[in-house]
Amino acid sequence: MTDIGTRVSIPSDVLFHELDGEAVLLNLQTGKYFGLDPTGTRIWHFLVESGSLGMAYKGMLDEYEVDAERLRADLLALVDQLAAHGLIQLESPSSDHES
Repeated sequence: MTDIGTRVSIPSDVLFHELDGEAVLLNLQTGKYFGLDPTGTRIWHFLVESGSLGMAYKGMLDEYEVDAERLRADLLALVDQLAAHGLIQLESPSSDHES
């Protein structure tokens, strides 16, 4: 199960394109794409920059006026969707793997 301590990496076959604050992600291996609204796009940037759900969560709390529990639930739901589409890879915090 995904939790806030989960690490995130972006597969090399995933493309990101941003236009007017929104983004489209494309998995070149599967041909599937996924659209992000401006908030989702900001989360994506945090994930790419830090590789950490915890850092994305803290960054979003700092930038947006949002209930902490609502943000946590929405962030985990988005990350689970991205992982299901093969757009990110998740690694539990207890794992000692190096990417």
